[in-house]
Amino acid sequence: MRKVASLLVTGLILVGCASKKEIKEFTSKEQPVDKKIIGTLPTEEQPELVEVAQFRGVQVTGIAVAKDGRMFASFPRWRTDVPFSVVEIMPDGTHRPYPNETWNQWSGKPEKNHFTCVQSVYVHKNSLYVLDPSSPEMKEVVGKAKLYEFDLNTNKLKRTFEFDETIAPKNSYLNDLRIDDDTKKIFITDSGLGGIVVVDMKSGDARRFLDKHPSTKSENVTLTVEKKEFLNQDGEKPQIHSDGIALSPVDNKLYYHALTGYTLYRVPVNALATSARDETQVVKNVEKLGVTPAPDGMIFDKNGNLYMADLERNAVAYRTPGGEMKILIQDERIKWPDTFTIDAHNNLIFTDSLLQDAPAGKSVDDMTFKVYKVALPKAVN
Repeated sequence: MRKVASLLVTGLILVGCASKKEIKEFTSKEQPVDKKIIGTLPTEEQPELVEVAQFRGVQVTGIAVAKDGRMFASFPRWRTDVPFSVVEIMPDGTHRPYPNETWNQWSGKPEKNHFTCVQSVYVHKNSLYVLDPSSPEMKEVVGKAKLYEFDLNTNKLKRTFEFDETIAPKNSYLNDLRIDDDTKKIFITDSGLGGIVVVDMKSGDARRFLDKHPSTKSENVTLTVEKKEFLNQDGEKPQIHSDGIALSPVDNKLYYHALTGYTLYRVPVNALATSARDETQVVKNVEKLGVTPAPDGMIFDKNGNLYMADLERNAVAYRTPGGEMKILIQDERIKWPDTFTIDAHNNLIFTDSLLQDAPAGKSVDDMTFKVYKVALPKAVN
């Protein structure tokens, strides 16, 4: 494992949404984070890293697997020549546009029943949810951000959730989602501005929470990925806010994490679901869980182990229900583990988006992006 220099985590100031006591609690002083101790390597033999699919010249971010094994991937329109937004990956590794070619055609402006800039896909029950932040090249939202629901039996559109500027402002970038059956709510992270969007599945009404709270904000750190600083094309460090999101099967809480940061947070699902007009109770119930690797996507297994990327160490890490950080697999082929899903055979499947080498706007014609899987070891089943 390569050595990585310690970086300072700069506290963020909470503005106008909590008491002075709460502000003090969540505004941390500058202190070094020793990333060498974030997660211990497994003592048993590492699982095998298996390639599932690859895409030449098309950057993949999202991945989702249905119970019957159908697999779907998404490709954000971070450049002008993206040939498709969503595909179904076939068992032999080939792919086809989903739900059809028409939905994946792009004329340069938003159109009805056409994807604009899809960031993530998510399977829930017998539906595929497609999250479209509608921000080509991450410049700003054009039209309206949307969440589409497709019926996997018919491959037809079932429902569209549209978000106006009060929910998805111009500089927002809706990133990933989770669904809670008990409260009938959809939870979405905004990595562009920071915040959590809560959508009522019955009415379609949406509300932003924690968009002024430090738990959803970047910690102003510089990540080191593939032995070099992670910077944008202007040479500045990106500020990527609330990104990873996961629902725990054991404590009924929503976990979330900024991408450029080292702190994991959680909040009770019921606090988000019942605070329709008052955010005070949400703020009071946010918990700071301590230091983790800087991740992208996150997912829980059925026993409450939380898997996340370890972007700076070519690894996938996980947090046990007791709060211990471990490393599931470390491999130099893993460049930027992005989105996670778990199939019916207990394989962790993830995309490798190479974001450190392929920021928005940069040509990726000569790059190959892969989807991998690793079997989850019995020790964490």
